[in-house]
Amino acid sequence: QICNAPQLVPEYADGSFSSAKMEALLQEIQLHSQQHKVLVFSQFTGMLQRIAAMLTQYDIPYLYLDGSTAAHTRLDLVQQFQQTNEEKIFLISLKAGGVGLTLTAADYVYLVDPWWNPAAEQQAIDRTHRIGQQQNVFAYRMICKDSIEEKILQLQQRKQRVADELITEDAGFIKQLTADDIAFLFA
Repeated sequence: QICNAPQLVPEYADGSFSSAKMEALLQEIQLHSQQHKVLVFSQFTGMLQRIAAMLTQYDIPYLYLDGSTAAHTRLDLVQQFQQTNEEKIFLISLKAGGVGLTLTAADYVYLVDPWWNPAAEQQAIDRTHRIGQQQNVFAYRMICKDSIEEKILQLQQRKQRVADELITEDAGFIKQLTADDIAFLFA
């Protein structure tokens, strides 16, 4: 969380430190939200709340969805985002909005923080890739240099390589497994 905004960590909650990530996100939103609709995903609701406060401070209208949002309200929020131009920014908790939402009105996606599971991030991005999407979609992962976030990104890439090897038809990884290896994997 410290990579997102130091204020999310109790020792720095006094707000004496700025957040480069939030400043960069604000610049991106200001640049793109006039002509485009934007999804902003974070795994931390505290971060989404800080982003919401920042957007309010700059008079930028937005919608907000997290795990506490009731099912019927979710549908209303999605419909509002899809069909109106009042709020062009949609702040969404990664877990709450990763599946089951169609958000083809958006063409910019920002993943504020990395998740250990790359599939969860891809599902979030895929909210925009549905039937009815008529624009190119630009997805950005906001990663702090020389931080644990870079290590998470490297882990995601390793996981993806292993997954790719498992599903190849070539004599890849799966064909190299011994009976003991397979037993270990499924034990």
